[in-house]
Amino acid sequence: MLSRSSLSRNAPRALSAASASSRRSMASAVTPGLQYDVLESAGVKVANREVAGPTSTLALVAKAGSRYQPLPAFSDALKFYAFQSTLKRSALRITREVELLGGEVSSTHSRENVVLQAKFLSKDLPYFAELLAEVASQTKYTGHELKELILPLLRYRQQALAANPEAIAADAAHSVAFHRGLGEHITPATTGPFEQYFTAEAIAEFAKEAYAKSNIAIVGSGSNSAEVSKWVGEFFKELPSSSSSGLTNLHPNTATKYHGGEQRIASKAGNAVVIAFPGSSAFGTSGYKPEISVLATLLGGESSIKWTPGFSLLAKATQGFSGVHVSTKNNAYSDAGLFTISLTGKADQVAAASKNVVDALKKTAAGEVASEDIKKAIALAKFRALESAQTLETGLEATGSALINGSKPYQIGEVAQSFDSVTEAQVKEAAKSFLSSKASVGTVGDIWQLHYAETLGLTI
Repeated sequence: MLSRSSLSRNAPRALSAASASSRRSMASAVTPGLQYDVLESAGVKVANREVAGPTSTLALVAKAGSRYQPLPAFSDALKFYAFQSTLKRSALRITREVELLGGEVSSTHSRENVVLQAKFLSKDLPYFAELLAEVASQTKYTGHELKELILPLLRYRQQALAANPEAIAADAAHSVAFHRGLGEHITPATTGPFEQYFTAEAIAEFAKEAYAKSNIAIVGSGSNSAEVSKWVGEFFKELPSSSSSGLTNLHPNTATKYHGGEQRIASKAGNAVVIAFPGSSAFGTSGYKPEISVLATLLGGESSIKWTPGFSLLAKATQGFSGVHVSTKNNAYSDAGLFTISLTGKADQVAAASKNVVDALKKTAAGEVASEDIKKAIALAKFRALESAQTLETGLEATGSALINGSKPYQIGEVAQSFDSVTEAQVKEAAKSFLSSKASVGTVGDIWQLHYAETLGLTI
């Protein structure tokens, strides 16, 4: 067993070795397995990572999220219609074939995109490439499925969101921050009208627009890039290059503008406060700011080490409130970002903790943060970016969105390296810029006890 003295003697040597190892790891961070090959096949933008292994992932990313939908819940409809009946296959046949091949298929949507994803044994790439193309071009948007399947699923989704005060508050913060576009609800609230707009014919027209070649990208991970390009060229060639349906003109796409403001919603579902500021846009865009991600890890809310608040400023600020959960996130979009601090818990504790959170942000802006803590935050932000590269889906939607919008793909090695240039002054300046701009605050729950933004010392 090593003695305490021998450990002490070896500590400087270990730290030196760790530093050298860190430099080597960053030098290898841009290995081919982490980088996307960017291609074009049959007029479709393609990005693929060749990762050694027996399984692969393939996804279709479509510029059809709630930001771009012409009417409420149309993005939800595309998500729920995916992998249902097509002109070639019934929903039952698709299910049986996917299960026989041991694969998985799923569909999701965000504020900017609808994502159709398949995971499978690499040898089955041709089948799943064909299936994604078929879903995009040949889905049958039938009226009976709309009534019997899509609407019930949408109502269930609405009920789930209505029971989640943090999700409601985040939606409210986006709404006052951006109004239209990114401010649209991902899924309409239960109190909002949407069924009056729902017809199978209108959704089918939106699908033609959404799945046109100009609005999609194919992103893969695991398979050979040449093979991905080959099968995309084979199966996606029949998609229209663009659509002239004109449906999106009902809700024109405009550049994002930040507004700021406050929305308070009484609810019995629980209590949540989301405090938001203009953040960093996605990697590869002109508005990308790695220091915002560093600030997110510095403020944190949850420690990376169990049983201790660590260096997380917000974990320390809320340490006395056992019933409060706090988290920090930068929501990065194609032309904007929204930096959010979320608090949930009992109303009286959230009210008190929210004051501590704003005070912690003010101290950061004033430079009352140890240099060592900022170095830790930079290291943690870099680690999280590199760690996420271990999952096949890393950057999948971000890369697809970047290709569609003409910006730089999400290259994980370059993202990690971008943190090397972040300085202590930049992090403090980012915090200062938050307090000098208008905040966007969403408050949900017992609004009698929860503070107004002005009471917290925020400008709206």
